[in-house]
Amino acid sequence: MPVNILFIGDIVGKPGRQAIARELHRLVDRYRVDLVIANGENAAGGFGLTVETAKELFEYGVQFFTSGNHIWDKKDALEYITREQRLVRPANYPPGTPGQGSAVVRTAGGVKVGVLNLEGRVFMNYLECPFRTADSEIEKLKQETDIIFVDFHAEATSEKTALGWYLDGRASAVIGTHTHVQTADERILPAGTAYLTDAGMTGAFDSVIGVRKEEPIEKFLTQRPSKFEVAKKDIRLNGVVIGVDESTGKALTIERVNIACG
Repeated sequence: MPVNILFIGDIVGKPGRQAIARELHRLVDRYRVDLVIANGENAAGGFGLTVETAKELFEYGVQFFTSGNHIWDKKDALEYITREQRLVRPANYPPGTPGQGSAVVRTAGGVKVGVLNLEGRVFMNYLECPFRTADSEIEKLKQETDIIFVDFHAEATSEKTALGWYLDGRASAVIGTHTHVQTADERILPAGTAYLTDAGMTGAFDSVIGVRKEEPIEKFLTQRPSKFEVAKKDIRLNGVVIGVDESTGKALTIERVNIACG
């Protein structure tokens, strides 16, 4: 049997957490999931992750968190990220940044899975090169396991696609996050890497990428700052399930998940 990894796209606020509470155990049973990873950088009020929201999601069955540029948005993040071993932030932040950029986690069956988080630079912060950072981080992870999952938190589809090809055969999966819009280009690249440009969003879809429609529309119309609030209607869970050969680290299957949660 393959090692089945469920990755959940950006969880946005309380509606996203409610979706996890309602649907996660069903998904784990349906796909015989061995490891649940979620991008949690928007889980607390739509911006950031707190100790309490992380605890809540761990109780629902999330086993590991990736993140991105919003991981710093809550005041307790700096302290939490230094001690929580089930959380990674993008590895290509400058040296000395709190937290870890990659980690090895064990499934319930004892299989080791390397998890690497990277952040893009196109239309985003100018960080260290995600491509060169991936080289060094994957080399380190390969000392413990051939199963390596990469969350590439990036804006530009071109940058995500390029990293997918760059890591083909070295990572088991390269899955994009950040845009909150699930793409339909899932595939297994020639050397065995599962790829999807964006896993999407878990939260309210009667919204503009998770927040109430009115505020972003007003901001686009006026170009003035606006306070965003998390939307509450049309809740869905977006993600992807990847089946990986334990002996080779090559992806065998990839399937998108898009579930209406009320």
